[in-house]
Amino acid sequence: MLHLPRSQPASPHVSDKAPDKDTSAVAHASDASGSTGSAQPQAAPATGSPTGSAEAAGAAATPPGRAGRRHAGRPTMKDVAARAGVGLKTVSRVVNGEAGVSSDTERRVREAITSLGFRRNDSARVLRKGTTASIGLVVEDLADPFYSPLSRAVEEVARAHGALLINGSSAEDPERERELALALCARRVDGLVIVPASDDHRYLAPEIAAGVATVFLDRPPGRIEADMVLSDSFEGARAGVAHLIAHGHRRIGFIGDKPGIHTAKERLRGYRTAMAEAGLPVAAPWVALGPTDAERVRADAARMLDGSGGAEPVTAFFSGNNRVTVTLVRVLAAPDRRERPVALVGFDDFELADLLSPPVTVIAQDPADLGRSAAELLFRRLDGADDAPRTVSRPTTLIARGSGEIPPAD
Repeated sequence: MLHLPRSQPASPHVSDKAPDKDTSAVAHASDASGSTGSAQPQAAPATGSPTGSAEAAGAAATPPGRAGRRHAGRPTMKDVAARAGVGLKTVSRVVNGEAGVSSDTERRVREAITSLGFRRNDSARVLRKGTTASIGLVVEDLADPFYSPLSRAVEEVARAHGALLINGSSAEDPERERELALALCARRVDGLVIVPASDDHRYLAPEIAAGVATVFLDRPPGRIEADMVLSDSFEGARAGVAHLIAHGHRRIGFIGDKPGIHTAKERLRGYRTAMAEAGLPVAAPWVALGPTDAERVRADAARMLDGSGGAEPVTAFFSGNNRVTVTLVRVLAAPDRRERPVALVGFDDFELADLLSPPVTVIAQDPADLGRSAAELLFRRLDGADDAPRTVSRPTTLIARGSGEIPPAD
């Protein structure tokens, strides 16, 4: 994925596992053969210079870095027709799998296609049909372990529908999300799946009105009505905190993501609800929301563990996502923290969580299920469903492994 200056449109990443189809919009109609053609360079007129050589003239006319390259242009349907000794319509029928061609003629056409290396140009089909058989996916960060299986699941559904997946990362930046989404629309994708960073998606209203099916994933859209697929973050957090309370904890710290993120707010709400249901107070220093970088999480954890924020030290943590959990695991594994074990339940599972000591208790989402559900809902719209926008809620699962079952030290 390219990272362009903010003044230029973001360039999405094309999955290399999807069908090989050209998804870009074309600015002009193709010829009857289905190819946009290649303009052949014309020889420059002779200057009459008696001292100049042909080699020097050629070098002067050749752009830097292209010396010695010769391109005859991509083979067209006309070339295939000429090689096979048939008409254009016959080649078109074979290429598009239409009936009305004898087996012998089809064999000759396919042999010509193979020998010439012809590949169908889908640009003309895009112009005729108005669809590209491609969809776009915008997530927070493709490198995040949570989004890898999610993206793969969307891709698998797209492939099953003969579509190409183009994806990109918003980095939790509303402006970058907008750039990516509109860049994908400019490439004329048929639909979008978006994990939103923005809280205002009115910029997509013209695209949706123009027929771009759109599904929001993990978080709801802002200021528009649209399909969405969400995990039950509230109930998952509530169950995780209740689990810690059931094991004797009364002073539980919550460290989560930025407060403007929907899932962070829902998980904080679940934490507060579980504490209230147990009749437990929540001291202000026990709650910290913000960026999930390790430095910030370490500082908040140290403050809660030491009681330096003006409240009693916590005996357990509930973390708002897997990045926070990984940092907390490192904090609690430090030699100066081992004498006073602290319980931990994390929202989101992560690789090797079951192999740590102690293994980490988590509230697990199924990112592949989320991605699959969103993609299936998207293709349902692309297949013509026009009912009111749907909200699909997916459950979470408490996986008790050990860290969440540690009793309070005092």
